[in-house]
Amino acid sequence: MQSWIIDVMNQFGYVGIIFLIAVENIFPPIPSEVILTFGGFMTTYTDLKVWGVIAAATAGSILGAVVLYEVGRFLSPERLGILLDGKVGKILHLSKNDVMKTCDWFNHKGKGTVLFCRCIPVIRSLISIPAGMAKMKFGTFMLFTAIGSAIWNILLVYLGVIAGASWEKIVTGTDIYTRVTVVILGVILLAGAFVFFKRKLKK
Repeated sequence: MQSWIIDVMNQFGYVGIIFLIAVENIFPPIPSEVILTFGGFMTTYTDLKVWGVIAAATAGSILGAVVLYEVGRFLSPERLGILLDGKVGKILHLSKNDVMKTCDWFNHKGKGTVLFCRCIPVIRSLISIPAGMAKMKFGTFMLFTAIGSAIWNILLVYLGVIAGASWEKIVTGTDIYTRVTVVILGVILLAGAFVFFKRKLKK
């Protein structure tokens, strides 16, 4: 996959970066670290400019985030509520009320959540779905998505510039960061699920 990403960027430049980052946001397994750090390296030997790469990457991030935001709007609390009112809800010990409470929380804390999560591997793309479900104001969602994405893009593009031909070492380092993040998120989710179901069972 890495060689394909590099080929697309070499052939299509900024347009290729927009496309790849948009796809990466919709399908998180595609590594943004490769796209961004190699994009930074490309500015050292091609006509591509650092801020052009950052702007293209941020535009791609926003495009991908909008797609997932719309997915979240389609998976509305009402639709999930209908699903949870049946056997699925009984098995998971979840109800429509639980979904509504989560959406209410997101409406109060959503701005900071979107901004922060855009800088965290794995969930940086997926955070757009609950934003859509909670019907966060589209303008607000776009603003904080753009800011968070720009921070992530600036960091990795400049790391690529600094590393130069050794840009793959940055990718290796970010892979470790991603794996650690996944483990931490897994532990948090398990702990949260344990507390949640324990309270449900007590009720």
